[in-house]
Amino acid sequence: MLILFPSLEDPEYPLLGPTLWGLQTWGMWQPNKGKAKIAYNTIHIFAIIFVMSQYIELWYIRSNLEMALRNLSVTMLSTVCVVKATTFISWQKSWREIFEFVSLVEKQQLNKQSKKTKRIVNEYTKYSRAVTYFYWCLVTATVFTVILAPLVLYFSSLQRREQIRNGTMAYPEIMSSWTPFDKTRGFGYWTIVVFHSLICFYGGGIVATYDSNAVVLMSFFAGQFEFLREKCADLFGNGEEFISYNTAVKRIKECHHHHVLLIKYSKILNSLLSPVMFLYVIICSLMICASAVQLTSEGTTTMQQVWIAEYLVALVAQLFLYCWHSNKVLYMSLKVDEGVYTSAWWSQGVRIRRSIVLLGGQLNKSVIFTAGPFTKLTVATFVAILKGSYSYYTLLSKRED
Repeated sequence: MLILFPSLEDPEYPLLGPTLWGLQTWGMWQPNKGKAKIAYNTIHIFAIIFVMSQYIELWYIRSNLEMALRNLSVTMLSTVCVVKATTFISWQKSWREIFEFVSLVEKQQLNKQSKKTKRIVNEYTKYSRAVTYFYWCLVTATVFTVILAPLVLYFSSLQRREQIRNGTMAYPEIMSSWTPFDKTRGFGYWTIVVFHSLICFYGGGIVATYDSNAVVLMSFFAGQFEFLREKCADLFGNGEEFISYNTAVKRIKECHHHHVLLIKYSKILNSLLSPVMFLYVIICSLMICASAVQLTSEGTTTMQQVWIAEYLVALVAQLFLYCWHSNKVLYMSLKVDEGVYTSAWWSQGVRIRRSIVLLGGQLNKSVIFTAGPFTKLTVATFVAILKGSYSYYTLLSKRED
């Protein structure tokens, strides 16, 4: 197991230790009551108000395409952040059910002496840790890039600095949002800089923990389907050992029950992710398009291009994580029934063979995560979104010409 931060591990949740720590730190995995719950929800409400101020600012600057695109690319991502936080808190009871199921299954499997069981569990746990830490690093880099971009922009051009000092140009801002005071100069400017910096850390934490949690849970289901396939393949050993009727029926029931639970909780997880991913798929297409337009626009400085490119990479990586791991769950769920037919079923009597046929029918069910009722989260969908974004970009580019 990949353990870079031992303090984040939780023996009660062997797989979910780091992600649950992140969810608690950013106020989504909340206590049932108390001052902490009130404080966390107050922060979330302020975040929602801030997103509303971004849309108000967008209305005021709608005539300036460059400023509007910059506002839109960040505002849409902010919208997804508050939706993720709000839905997670609102549906925390269902999330808790999934976490408890994952914890129970893993502790039972790790307590067994089977080397094959421990190998499979440790493999996807190690993979989950690697993905989690990598994604956290990517989001952290994006947050610092967004916060430091105005500072780099200020020092990158002598002419710009002179214009700012002469009062002919406003100080560069981190994000575009409306304020009831003058945010271009003096105390108002530094107030908004501090507030925007805090909002960036808040949004980055929400995105990092929510997405890594979803990806880890998808990895769990993919790993469990692989484990179930191996378990089905070993139902009757090598075919030479004697297995009584009662023992064979018990093993078949265990496999059947395990699969039923995986189907049940994967559906619950999909019901939690699907509305959020539906919004994100739509917004991501527009954000990628807007970022591409900004990246290739005339007058964009080199430092601005670096900022936009890094932001664009983060967007694509975020979408790819969901599509890739959802595709992996689909692939593994379709291979589970192979274990039944590679087992030594031929060594059993007619009654057991009939039960095996029924088990194979139960296992022949696909699991796929969706983005609303219209599309599935697969690698093909990821490619289609990139193609669609490129089409929008081409259309806007021709319109500008």
